[in-house]
Amino acid sequence: MPEQAVAVAGGIIGGILLFVLLGTTAYLLWKKFCLFFSYEKLINPVKTTNANAIFQDQANSEIQVKSTRSRSVPFIIPPTLHGQDWIHLTNEEQVQEDRVPYMTPQSGPRSSFHSLAGAYVVGTINPDLYKFPEDKSETDFPDGNIGRLWFSIEYEPESERLLVSLIKVRKLQPPADSCSPFVKIYLLPDERSYLQSKTKRKTLNPQFDENFVFQVSSKMLLQRTLKFLVYHVDKQKKHHLLGQVIFPLKNEALTEDNKLVIWRDLEKENLEPPSEHGDIQFSLSYNDYLGRLTVVVLRARGLKLQEESPAVGVYVKVSLMNHNKFIKSKKTATLLGTPNPVYNETFSFKADQTELDTASLSLSVLQSIKGEKTLLLGRVVVGPFMYTRGKELEHWNEMISKPKELVKRWHALCHST
Repeated sequence: MPEQAVAVAGGIIGGILLFVLLGTTAYLLWKKFCLFFSYEKLINPVKTTNANAIFQDQANSEIQVKSTRSRSVPFIIPPTLHGQDWIHLTNEEQVQEDRVPYMTPQSGPRSSFHSLAGAYVVGTINPDLYKFPEDKSETDFPDGNIGRLWFSIEYEPESERLLVSLIKVRKLQPPADSCSPFVKIYLLPDERSYLQSKTKRKTLNPQFDENFVFQVSSKMLLQRTLKFLVYHVDKQKKHHLLGQVIFPLKNEALTEDNKLVIWRDLEKENLEPPSEHGDIQFSLSYNDYLGRLTVVVLRARGLKLQEESPAVGVYVKVSLMNHNKFIKSKKTATLLGTPNPVYNETFSFKADQTELDTASLSLSVLQSIKGEKTLLLGRVVVGPFMYTRGKELEHWNEMISKPKELVKRWHALCHST
C-alpha cells in the first residue's frame, strides 16, 4: 500500500508539471502571434518622387524666383503645421488664421519642395540680410589720403618687452610711378635708435608681416609713443618720406593676453624747422547745438627745455578766457624728459554761441621739475579778431565756419604772457 500511494502522488505531480509547461508554451506562442499581427498600415504614406524630377523642378523654381527678385532661399512650412492656414500679405509675408484645416494657400511663391513630405513654401529669406558687416578699412579712404598702415602691439610684463607687428600698408602715394617702401619704427622719446623693416619692391600696397621687440619697463610704458615712418627708395637709393603715424601708448590697455590690431592713416611730417620756442599742434571744434568748445591737444615739438633730464616733466595747460577774464582751465598729463611730447588728449568747455566773439583759448606749455618752480616754455592764444591775428585768427574762424568738425593746425609758441 505505501508503494502504491507514492506512485499515485508522483503521477499527480508529474501531470501538474506537464500541464504548467504546456500552458506556458501556449501563452508564449499566443503572445508572439499577437505581436506579429499588431502592426497597422500608415495613413497617408509619403510618396516617393524621382530625385531627378525634384532637382529639375527646383532649378526651374530658382530661375523663376531670380527673375522677379534678388537671390533668396525658400522658407518652408513643415507638414506638422499644415493644420493652419496662411494669409498673403505685402512683401510675401504670411500670417496664420484659423480657417478650414489642411488647406494649401493659393497665393505666394510655390516650389517643387512642396512635394517633399507634404511641405510647401510660404516665403523667402534674403541671405544678404544675415551677412557679417564687411571690414571697410581697406576700401573707404578719405579724400587726400596718402596711405594707411596696419600694426599690432602686445606687452609682456614678465620680460618687459613690447612686441610690435608691422602688418601692411595700403594706397601709398609715391612721388614717382614705382614705389619700393620700407618702414622705420621708433619708440619715443628716443629718436636716436629705431628698428627697420625690409624693403618691398615695386608695390603701393606692401605686405610686411614682420615682428619687432622693444625693451621697456612697465613703469615707463605709458610714457612712450610709437612712431612709424614710411619711406620710398628711388633708383638712386635716395630715401623719400611718404608719411608717418604717431601712436601714444598711454591710453591702451596692454597686456600679454590683449593683442591689439590697429590701423591709422599716414600723416605728412611737418618739414619746416621748429620756431624759436617750439611749436604745438592741436585741433578745435565747436558744437553750436550743445554749446560746447572742444580742444584736442595733439603734440609739441622743438621745445627748449631748461634742463634735459628724465626728471623734467612737460604738460600743456588749456584755459578758456572771456574778455581776458579767466573762466576755466584743464591740464594734460605730464610727460617726462622729451622736447617732442605727444599727448592726444581732449578737453571740452561750455561756451554759448553768443560768447564766441569775446572768448579765447590760451594754451601754455609748462615745464615742471620736482621741488622747483614751474617754468613757462611757450604760449599761444587763439580767438576772434579782438585778441588775435594771422594763423591763430584763421584757425578760430575756420572752427566757426565748420561746426562739429575738428580743425587741426600747428602754431608757433611765443614767450609773451
